[in-house]
Amino acid sequence: MNEKIVCQRCQYYYVTWEKNRPHGCKAYGFKSQIIPSIVVKNSSGKACAFYNPKQR
Repeated sequence: MNEKIVCQRCQYYYVTWEKNRPHGCKAYGFKSQIIPSIVVKNSSGKACAFYNPKQR
């Protein structure tokens, strides 16, 4: 997939109320301080496998 992953446009992305972990991913089940797609890329070396753009 050559499509750029923008978590904010993904159906699994959500904003948390936690000051230190404001970004969440329902697909992977975690919250983080940085955008989830970056965490996934840094951890696995691969692009997010669950990216699914929201239907507008």
